[in-house]
Amino acid sequence: MPDILHRISIDAPPKRVHDLIASTDGIARWWTGRPLTGEHTTGSSFSVYFGDAEQPAAVMQVLTDTPDQVVWRVTDGPDTWIDTGITFTLRPRGHGGTTLLFTHAGWQQAGEFMSGCSTNWGAYLASLKTGAESEAFAAYPAGEISRWD
Repeated sequence: MPDILHRISIDAPPKRVHDLIASTDGIARWWTGRPLTGEHTTGSSFSVYFGDAEQPAAVMQVLTDTPDQVVWRVTDGPDTWIDTGITFTLRPRGHGGTTLLFTHAGWQQAGEFMSGCSTNWGAYLASLKTGAESEAFAAYPAGEISRWD
């Protein structure tokens, strides 16, 4: 099964990066651009929304939330996302920085939709980076590169 992989160097401490990944408020700041519903605690689920949609784009179950790793399982959303896993692994980097290893794993097959998702994940991870470093987030719609309309 193909996976989406990204490695990002962030000039912010791991705790700052973790707090942005492991809270619904933080996720809204770097990814969705609007409030999420649900909770980001191990075993619970949260829903992400984009634009003015009333239905969630995806629902994530939080499988792991430790200082060095956050893991979600997609339980609802695009067919090709269901049962995929999204992992953020944080490693301390010299001078107080963080190396973020991102994986969106378990895709059934590579294709145009996966390619577009990889592009957009890269853009939103860049939003996370700049936001963690300087508060200059570029959440949806500013950060989206590959549009589906």
